[in-house]
Amino acid sequence: MAYRIRRVDYFSATVRDQPGEAFSLLSLLAGQGISLLAFTAVPVGPAHAHLTLFPEHGPRLLQAARQANLILDGPHPALLVHGDDELGALATIHQKLFEAGVNIVASSGVTDGQGTFGYVIYVRPGDLERAMNALEV
Repeated sequence: MAYRIRRVDYFSATVRDQPGEAFSLLSLLAGQGISLLAFTAVPVGPAHAHLTLFPEHGPRLLQAARQANLILDGPHPALLVHGDDELGALATIHQKLFEAGVNIVASSGVTDGQGTFGYVIYVRPGDLERAMNALEV
């Protein structure tokens, strides 16, 4: 089972949950040349959304956020997995973390439909080194 894992940083922001909020932010970032490795948006209560941004280059994201008066929380560590979409791929990763005593706080993954997948793993900062060692990062 072939996959690559790397440590990444993510930043988050809470915005009003209304049409165009994510579009505005993503357009701004694209206009600034900010490349994202991953992005999620989830509702928080009836009027807000929580955006999580995984930039290729964190300092550039922070600079763009300052210019846009966007308050970001972070950076926070995570692990980004790219791999062959094979039956049991995620189970193998989870087994290694389980055996190392690492709790996965949250995760999100997607397949591209062409035979590969991407997977983001959130662990507590105190578990990061153990997780990286278990996954040979």
